[in-house]
Amino acid sequence: MESRYRLRLYLLTALVLVGAGVLLTRLYEFQIEDRDFYLDRVPGNKTVTIREPGVRGEIVDRNYDPVSGKGVVLAENTRNYELVFNLEEIHRAWKLQIKQESGSQFVAGPISLPTRDSSKDIVKIVQESIEPRLRAHGIEPKYSPSAMQTHYLTHGGLVLFTFPVDLTFDQFSRLAEHNLEMPGVYVTVRPRRRYPYGTLACHTLGYLKQWEKGDIPDADKATYNHYLGDTKGINGIEATMNDVLTGSPGRRVLRMSEKGRILGEETLEYIPPRQGSRVELTIDARAQYLVENVLRKAGRAAAVVMDPNTGEVIAMASVPNYDPNEFIPSVNRAKYAEYRANRASPFTDRAISSFTPGSTFKLPTAIAGCMHGYSNRRYSCSGGIAYGARRSVTIRCWKREGHGTLDLASSIQRSCNTYFMDLATTLGTNRMVDAFQLVGFGKRTGIELPSESAGIVPGSNWWRREYRPGASMTPSLVAQLAIGQGDSQATPLQMCALVSCIANGGRYFKPRIVRRVIHPDRGVIVSSVPELRSDLLKEGLTAEQLEVIRMGMWKAANEPGGTAGRASLKEVSVAAKTGTAQTADLGIKSHNSWTVAFAPFDSPRYAIAVLVQNGKSGGRVCGPLVHMILRGLFASDGGLRLPLARMGEYEGHFDPIEQIDLPEGDLLPLAIDEEGETGEEAAEAEPEGAPVKVKPRTLPLPSITPEPQQ
Repeated sequence: MESRYRLRLYLLTALVLVGAGVLLTRLYEFQIEDRDFYLDRVPGNKTVTIREPGVRGEIVDRNYDPVSGKGVVLAENTRNYELVFNLEEIHRAWKLQIKQESGSQFVAGPISLPTRDSSKDIVKIVQESIEPRLRAHGIEPKYSPSAMQTHYLTHGGLVLFTFPVDLTFDQFSRLAEHNLEMPGVYVTVRPRRRYPYGTLACHTLGYLKQWEKGDIPDADKATYNHYLGDTKGINGIEATMNDVLTGSPGRRVLRMSEKGRILGEETLEYIPPRQGSRVELTIDARAQYLVENVLRKAGRAAAVVMDPNTGEVIAMASVPNYDPNEFIPSVNRAKYAEYRANRASPFTDRAISSFTPGSTFKLPTAIAGCMHGYSNRRYSCSGGIAYGARRSVTIRCWKREGHGTLDLASSIQRSCNTYFMDLATTLGTNRMVDAFQLVGFGKRTGIELPSESAGIVPGSNWWRREYRPGASMTPSLVAQLAIGQGDSQATPLQMCALVSCIANGGRYFKPRIVRRVIHPDRGVIVSSVPELRSDLLKEGLTAEQLEVIRMGMWKAANEPGGTAGRASLKEVSVAAKTGTAQTADLGIKSHNSWTVAFAPFDSPRYAIAVLVQNGKSGGRVCGPLVHMILRGLFASDGGLRLPLARMGEYEGHFDPIEQIDLPEGDLLPLAIDEEGETGEEAAEAEPEGAPVKVKPRTLPLPSITPEPQQ
């Protein structure tokens, strides 16, 4: 019996301990973990904190002067006339009208948060009492009923609902005069993002996306009862400089009763939102306008213009394009579908996307040869070279009968495949890869833009490890690298940076597109200065050897037999190099055509790279485009004011381009080699099968939720 009572005593003790533990645990949860939750539910007054979005900073071109106001603002904030609804006030006014019509007494109270049941009525109330009056003022309501209902349930009358319509000044004035007719309907002026020049520099500037509830940081969820977020940059400078462009948020604090009613007319605390920093670009808006207009002569193309002495990008353009204004405040379904249907991919920034470079890769091959003492080497071209154990694969020179014996400068002038394939074989894979990487290929330049491609240098560690695991560089692959075929890929920006390095005497500067960032209170917070990445004269190259390469480019543009004669100017000495590469375009055989150049030859001010997809000849297609761009730039230097205007969208096309004509009277009397590279010389040496990894992708369509259309 004694043992039985002892067992019962133990069980009772255990039950008491477990019960006490449960009570203590729950007490800890109530008093410590969930203290704030239950304090908010204690009867009595409390405060409500509302976050207001900051004002986005401006983006301006290189010539902008804030004191005089001269220069070009590429992204600004305009006075936007908006129609806003206090949904709680509209709801109360409707209830008052119903009470008056029924003869009952109604006393209007302060603002209160709606219940889920009352929120169901708001859409019907707006449709019946507000929309007819708006139509009488010439305003056609277009909005999402579900968005309005959700807004009312979430914010009540604490946060005004912005009606998705842009008012003209006349509509704004009329509504301001007649606002007493519609209680709860107001007009206001708020800043709104605007790109005044339309599509100009759209890929550089980028576009915005409205905030979503998922964007609310966890810390702000605990700080604010009602959160209005900031627009967010999705692409371009708007994305990479989003943090400095975003202004400081505003803060409004109200007192609320335990029944959810706002007490008093004035706020307890109000901190107005502040404007973000101003971003000054290296872009010259008028040069950008020139380049974009010239590129419209092609279907899908890109061009980059740089100052070879600083690395600053003066113009960077890509076609086809899009209008970033379409995303303000949000893109509609019809426009979004139109962009998606365009196979030419208007959102792809081709200036920083990679393409097969063709004979423009003969320039870094020449640098590799000079660095290792082969600047005076001569090779004989008989029309091609056979590779493989049985010499069964031939990579031809574009000139089937051969060029004969050439030196380095003449081989650049005539773009001889055989010379550079022989040179690459002499150098070997490691020397070639090291030289290519020294001048920026196979890695991102680091320009202040998202989604930049690194390109591909066959034989590099990445190529061996990721792109073609287990592959080795055969002599034919080294030869294809030398002439920019096979797996080789580069971006127009990388090519322009290379040409800048050759032009300025061997200094490779990091390409830059942001010049300065100015904070409204703290002043200059980002001061961009030239960043020297490498100096070829300290890496084994001599000034005399570099001059051989420069002279080869000069001969290509200015002497008979050169492939770049169409890039020449009468008044200014131009040095250039062409390229044409065989490639595939949406599964169809195609070509990339290139011309890179710098000018003036003795004292370079501009370096330029132009790419055209489905262009059949670098010299005949891209050469004239380079000519027109350089002609405009030097005319501007001579005192001509280049035009600048709002630009519309350009859809591009897939048509093959055989030739682009120079303006009348501009073709120099040179014996221009009308053939030049075809890009098909290495067709026999193309590797079988596809690489394991896909090629670096270009920018896809944006992940945007289009504005619903009702």
